[in-house]
Amino acid sequence: MVENLNPFHLALPMKNKEETRVFYQDMFGVMIGREAEKWIDFDFFGHQVSFHLKPEALDTIETNQVDGKTVPVRHFGVILPWKDWHKLAEYLKENDIEFIIEPYIRFEGKTGEQATMFFLDPSGNALEFKSFKDASQIFAK
Repeated sequence: MVENLNPFHLALPMKNKEETRVFYQDMFGVMIGREAEKWIDFDFFGHQVSFHLKPEALDTIETNQVDGKTVPVRHFGVILPWKDWHKLAEYLKENDIEFIIEPYIRFEGKTGEQATMFFLDPSGNALEFKSFKDASQIFAK
């Protein structure tokens, strides 16, 4: 595993800039970076995530089967420490987030065991937050 990770940049489509702003600020407490009429940047857990106004890019959600669950192929999120993942899962439940995949332990007892959950932002972008009790399992085969 890399010791010093560099922040990544990810750009995604959005339907409505104000809904996107409110969701990411309220749900995750992110800071807003630069913005213009048709785009907005967020400091998403130390990474630069940009959303561009492009509602037609969100017409379909392709899926794949993983561990018996229907997972959105296009998704993003953060790998959190175990305790933080559980706190976030409780917070999201308390705030009535509608999960695509409810928080659960995937690959339980196997290589790559992880806590995971999926939900959508207001534009329909899929987010996955996950955690590993043992961080050495992140890339384990």
